[in-house]
Amino acid sequence: MLTRLLAALAAASFSPLVLAAETARPAYVPPPATTMTSGSVLQVVLSLLLVLAAVVVVGWILKRINLPQQGAGNALKVISGVAVGQRERIVLVEVNDTWLVVGVAPGQVNALHTMPKGTLPNAAHSATVDDGKFQGWLKQMMEKRNVR
Repeated sequence: MLTRLLAALAAASFSPLVLAAETARPAYVPPPATTMTSGSVLQVVLSLLLVLAAVVVVGWILKRINLPQQGAGNALKVISGVAVGQRERIVLVEVNDTWLVVGVAPGQVNALHTMPKGTLPNAAHSATVDDGKFQGWLKQMMEKRNVR
């Protein structure tokens, strides 16, 4: 009986099906995982820098071209403006050979004055001189405060 059992085991271990199953290869073997090397990291960083540089160059070119805005055909130009409140402004607008002083508020635009095109009065220059006086006064006050 023992001999029959050993013979059956020997026959089963050398059968063609068992040998075929042991020697068969899988249909797809995935490639080994690639590792990140310093060269590939450098390539990614340089590519990113190249894209960012391209964005900056295109922005600079568009700014230099300064295409005219469509619609008004450059008939209107804002010469100057000053805020007189949180949402209110007074704006000097040039239309052909005329300057308009316009008050602008939320949902409202009012013409305040009309005058022929000319040069700005010296009042703008005197305002900058007053700003310099204020700057000097503020600096003196801050120095006095820091001395204490």
